[in-house]
Parts: sequence; structure tokens; C-alpha cells
Amino acid sequence: MAWLTRFLTAVAFLAVGVIFSPESFGSKSDGSISPILSTSIKLAHLLCFATAWGTALWVTFIGGILMFKYLPRHQFGNLQSKMFPAYFSMVGVCCAVSAAAFGYMHPWKSATTTEKYQLGFLVSAFAFNLINLFVFTPMTIEMMKYRHKVEREENIGNEIGGSKNQEVAKKNPKLAAMNKKFGMIHGLSSLINLMSFGVLAMHTWYLAGKLSL
Repeated sequence: MAWLTRFLTAVAFLAVGVIFSPESFGSKSDGSISPILSTSIKLAHLLCFATAWGTALWVTFIGGILMFKYLPRHQFGNLQSKMFPAYFSMVGVCCAVSAAAFGYMHPWKSATTTEKYQLGFLVSAFAFNLINLFVFTPMTIEMMKYRHKVEREENIGNEIGGSKNQEVAKKNPKLAAMNKKFGMIHGLSSLINLMSFGVLAMHTWYLAGKLSL
């Protein structure tokens, strides 16, 4: 199934959802915003936030761990070098759209203190992903490629896990130094990713308080 077909399928289900919720077109909205525009903006905020939150949850706590556990290390690294730029790009765009939609519905001058905090959380998540995308991801990928080259010279890297790397690093100062630098850069990237996930988690509590089930 092509990507376009999947996208159109999702749009079709969204259209069915609109049919089963016709009251959205006649519901009250804030200020001079029309009901349809208000619902559309809220939908953009909710879908983009949910996409960012779900993607971050999967990549950070499930997908990455499983790949490291079951893939040969160099294969895992090469896959990550392709996946993370796309990951940070998508989550960053989703955070930007979510923040823009939230800011439109809650203008800064009339927003409550809580709403200003929530907007700050969303903007922070966007900034964290930009930092990872343009600063730490390129540094991590470059260092990974250098380390892979050294490891291939030592005939390691096709195994699962990092035990052989640690053994060889004890006898190879160059590899040991690269491990240290890679660990520092990767650690900072992981920390910023967790901070992004954390501020998104703060927003989930706000959204839960707005639900009326």
C-alpha cells in the first residue's frame, strides 16, 4: 500500500468521524472565530500533539531499545542515522503546528497563566527538537561513522551489543577516546530528547483536565 493510499485512508476515516459528530459545526466558539475554524484549529493541535507524543514515546522507550537489542551494532547505527533526522523533523513540525494552533486559540495578551505555561511547553519541545536536528544529530552521525571505520579495522561491529567494543577499546586508545566523545555527544542528544518528551508529558495533564467524558 503506497504512502498516499494510507494518507487518503486516514482522511476518509476523519471524514466519517465528522459525519458522526455533526454538532461540531454548530457548537459555540470563542470570540469571533467560526465554529468550523475553531474545531479545525483544535483538531490540528490535537493530532499534531498526539503524533509528536506517540512518536517520541515509541522511539525513546520501545523502538530504539528493541533495535539495539536485536540488530548487529553497525546495522543499528546506520539505521539510526537515517531514522533520527526524520524523527526530529517530524516531531519538530508537529510541535510547531501544535504550538501555533494553541497560541491562535489562546492569544498571549488574554491567556491565563496556565495557558501561557502550556504554550511555553510546546514551544520548548519544538526548540529541543530543532537543537537535536541541527546540532547533535549531525555530530553524532559523524562521530559514529568515524568509530565504525576504526571498528571495521578491528573486525568488530557486526555483533549484537557493545561487549566486543569495550574489550577492544581497552587495547586501542584511539577507539577508547572515540567511545568517550561519542558517549558524551549521544548522551546530550538523549537528554534533550527526554526533555522534549517531558514537556510534552506536562501538556497531557492539561489536555486531560479539559476533557469532558
